[in-house]
Amino acid sequence: MKIQIIILCIMLFALAWIETPDAGGKYMKPSGKEIRQKLTPLQYRVTQEDGTERAFDNEYWDNKKEVIYVDIVSGEPLFSSSDKFKSGTGWPSFTRPVEPSNIVEREDNGLFAKRTEVRSKNADSHLGHVFTDGPEPTGLRYCINSASLRFVPKDEMEKEGYAAYLKLFD
Repeated sequence: MKIQIIILCIMLFALAWIETPDAGGKYMKPSGKEIRQKLTPLQYRVTQEDGTERAFDNEYWDNKKEVIYVDIVSGEPLFSSSDKFKSGTGWPSFTRPVEPSNIVEREDNGLFAKRTEVRSKNADSHLGHVFTDGPEPTGLRYCINSASLRFVPKDEMEKEGYAAYLKLFD
């Protein structure tokens, strides 16, 4: 009986570590090899090794186009330019995610400070951090690394399978 319980525990532990897709199976984390081939060294360092890019020296910090931002690894929708604001930090900042269920928040005690890390749900990509000093309506500031994002322009959203998010720009 003890051996059966041990085997069951091992199986449950292993299942907890298997990467599973979201309910629709659309946004999955590729294999480690695929991720290395797909991402630039900076994108890999930020998303897979919890890195940070330089402030004011990143692709989207001052982008003002109508777009949605998706996880560079899985494509899961994360943020919209309609919720983007100028925070003065040098990184893209948003008041809220477009799909809160695609965001995972974790306590981060690195760099001698208590912060809340933001990760994507399905790809487990490190995105950045969320702070409570943002503007209304949420009071939140999702401070996100450009290297963790791919933007999908409004005029390409339908073609790329993100038509449901066009309503954000009405």
